[in-house]
Parts: sequence; C-alpha cells; structure tokens
Amino acid sequence: MSSIHIYWDESHFWGLLMQRALKAWGISHRLVRADEIAQGALAGKLDGEAPKAFMVPGGRAKGKMDRLGKAGQEAVRQYVRDGGTYLGFCGGAGLALSGTGLGLCPWQRKGFETRLQHFLSGHIDVRLRGEHRFIPEDLGGEALIPVWWPGQFDQQNNGVTVLATYDSPGPDFWVADLNLKNLPKGTLGDWEALYGIRLSPDFLKGKPCVITGEYGQGRYILSYAHLETPASPQANFWLGHMLGSILETDPFFTSIPAWDVSSTSVSWQDEHLLKAKADLEDIIETGRRHFLLFWRNPWLLGWRRGIPGAGVNSLYSLICESLASPETERATSFWSEVSPRFSELSQLMREGTTGYLLAERLAMTVLHSGPSAIDPKVLREQRAALFGKPPAPGGIYAQLATYLEELYWRLDSEP
Repeated sequence: MSSIHIYWDESHFWGLLMQRALKAWGISHRLVRADEIAQGALAGKLDGEAPKAFMVPGGRAKGKMDRLGKAGQEAVRQYVRDGGTYLGFCGGAGLALSGTGLGLCPWQRKGFETRLQHFLSGHIDVRLRGEHRFIPEDLGGEALIPVWWPGQFDQQNNGVTVLATYDSPGPDFWVADLNLKNLPKGTLGDWEALYGIRLSPDFLKGKPCVITGEYGQGRYILSYAHLETPASPQANFWLGHMLGSILETDPFFTSIPAWDVSSTSVSWQDEHLLKAKADLEDIIETGRRHFLLFWRNPWLLGWRRGIPGAGVNSLYSLICESLASPETERATSFWSEVSPRFSELSQLMREGTTGYLLAERLAMTVLHSGPSAIDPKVLREQRAALFGKPPAPGGIYAQLATYLEELYWRLDSEP
C-alpha cells in the first residue's frame, strides 16, 4: 500500500524529479496512469486504501487533462471531495485550476503579455505567509526556491489562501537563454527603452507563487515553483514540511540529493536502451559543440531559444533512469515487443536531430547574408517532424517518449 500516488502520464522528467524526492525520504508511493485513476486507484480499488495525497508533477496541463478523460477527471474531483489532498507543481498546478482544468481551485490560469514572460527559470526569492500549517517557521518568512518556465495564477478574492508571493530573481535566474547575472546592470531597462522589448521578470513581484484551498472535504496545494528540485535546500525543506503535515509524520528535512543524469549507474544491460543513450549523447554533444545545447546543471540541459532542448532532456533522463532500474517481468515482456521499433525510431531521431541542429547553426551563421539565408519555415518543419509543434509534443519524440514512459511505469510498478 502506498501513502502517495503520483500521476505519471504527461510528466516527462518532472515525474522523475518528484519520484526521486519521495525515494530520498523513504515515502511509500505508486506511479498511477490515467486509466488506473478512472478505474478507482484514488478510491483505494488498487491498493485497498485511498492514498493520503495525490501528487501531480509538471508537464503540459492540457495533455494531463486529455489523458484523464471524463471518468478520470471526475475520479480526481471525487477523491478531493472525499477528503483527499491534491498537491500539484507547475503543470500539475495548472491541471487543478478552473476554466480548462479540473476546477478544484476557483482561480484560472493567467495569460502572458508576451511569450517571453513564460520563459523564466532558476531560483527566485519568495515572501511566505505568516503562520500556516504548510509553512515551516524556520524559513523565517522568505525562501529561495526554483521555478522552471512557470505559468501564472489569475488571482481573485474568493477564499484561496496565498502561501507565497514572488519577490526578486535569485543568482541563477534566466529569461529564455539569457543569464541575467551576466548582463551589466541596467541592460534590461536600456533594451526596453531602445527596442521596446521587455524582458525584466519584475512583473512577477507580489504575484502568487504557491496557493492552497479547500474543495469539498479535501484540500489542494498548488505551486508554480518546483519544490522537488534536487539539491535546492530551502525548497526541499519546505516540501518536506508540507509532506510531513499531510502524512501526519515528522517533517522530512534532508535535502533531496543532487541528480547527475549522465552518471546514473546501469542496472539493466539492455542493448536497445544503451544504444539509445549513446544516440542521445551524440545529439547533446553535437548541440554543445555548436553552442546550441549545454548542461545548465547535472540534470537539466540549457538551450538556445527555439532549440528543443526540453525534449532531448526528457528522453535522455527517461532512458538513464530506465537503465538504472532492475528488470521486472512486466517490463521485459513489454520491451521485447516494442524495442525493435524503438531502436528504429531512436536511429531516426539521432540522424534527424543532428541534421536539424546543424541546420540551425548554419542559419545563425548566414543570418545577415541576405537572400541566401535559410528560410525559417524549413527549420520549423524539421523541428515539427522531430518534436512536434509547441507546446504539444509530437513527431518522433512523442513516439519515443510514449514507449519510455510505458516502460518506466512497468519497471517501477511490479505488483
């Protein structure tokens, strides 16, 4: 029996981050799929007892909603109505909102004035609410916590409690592919005055970052900050306090260990996965050599704006974590059927993405060469064939990710 269920579908590497946190703290948990939720997983029909919390990682909220279907959506609502706790991060927070989401929270998602306002990442200072059961006193009213391309809450005065509001960017804060600490003081203001381009994240200041409220007999906690980020001490401290309160145990105050994806040990020596890992490493190295990709930290790639680094990161992380998992009968049975096709797609991905990255690099080089410059439409078509049209995943990437997510779920959920 697991005390926490994690919604696995459409989670990409955010689901892995959440699971790593629970593993580090020894919290029993289970990865659940949308069809299991529709069949009563949150009502205890799989484990004999309803979980104390339902955690929803980041990822595309619309994709999560679509995968749940009407039966799964209602099952989540009923779980919270009956006294369950919903804890969602980023896309998982968006899934709980009203409008296009589950409607657990009466607030909706707020749009951005410009698309660039969404491309914010890194640590940011937040101001914490006064006394509240979900806020540890030891943080002293503020915390430095990470956001990775967050949405925004459309704040209204209707009973929702704000636990934290944004303040000032931290030392590792980026806007798209610009590292703010590397810009001379006043540069963002100069750009706005000269070119009319507003890149400053000041629009976030004072806006809600983490909220909570009641739905029926239960409760939701929604955070656009990723408190499960590895080796982020204050974020981890806060999440550990929340989970202790929800599970009615002592708080979990140790930091989540750093995650070096490329150095993950190999437990399952599967030739198809090992080859795919090498293919992804070739792609990453091509991107690195041509100034399109780089390791921002040991678990997260950085990329030039427009380069599909998140997709590359997701595939690589899922492959590495699958290789690190002991084989299970359910996984090997599934993998024996699909691995030949997976390998074909992996080879196509390596060849196609390598060519695409080099074409992007060439386009940058000939940008000011006049009529001979590469038509951006050609690059968009290449990217769409490989990774789909943002924000929805597609192309070869979506097929590979589907295989890997199914495989990892089978590796992790052996009865």
